[in-house]
Amino acid sequence: MRGVQAAGGAPLSGGDAAPRPPRARRVALLVTVAALVYALDVVSKFLVVRFLEHKEPVTLVPGALVLNVIRNPGAAFSIGTGMTIVFTLIAVVVVVAILRTARQLRSLPWAVTLGLLLGGAVGNLTDRIFRSPAPLQGHVVDFIQVFPVTGFPVFNLADSAIVCGGVLAVFLAWRGYQIDGSRQSEEPVDG
Repeated sequence: MRGVQAAGGAPLSGGDAAPRPPRARRVALLVTVAALVYALDVVSKFLVVRFLEHKEPVTLVPGALVLNVIRNPGAAFSIGTGMTIVFTLIAVVVVVAILRTARQLRSLPWAVTLGLLLGGAVGNLTDRIFRSPAPLQGHVVDFIQVFPVTGFPVFNLADSAIVCGGVLAVFLAWRGYQIDGSRQSEEPVDG
């Protein structure tokens, strides 16, 4: 007797409550979100370098939002400014880990989360590889400063995507959502 199949061809066993969503669509969503984040990051950095670098900061919302172009040799929020090559290698590892994880991806929320992380990581990695002062040691272009009087660090769209992706990842893990589309039971399993 042939097994029953869900939409998309995934076999269903008698105990499955619902079919798992096809992986290909989730991976396509991950790639789309990552490409969108990457494109917005690259275009925004190109524009601010072209039109705002070496100029006075531009106030968009007084006391709340300023465009202030800096070159950041460190990680997010200018942490570890002397370890540029280390952060480059970490970014490469993160990208590879996300791509490997995508093989198990069947969750819409995780597709968005990993897309944000991947797009942001590749955006900043592009700066580290191709910008001055040297390949693999490039300084990341940061330009968004919120509440400047508080001393909040300057960041970019890639950093924003990474932070949003990180917050979503913590939330999904806390709620028990798994990469494979399943949800971890809140009740302990006897056994």
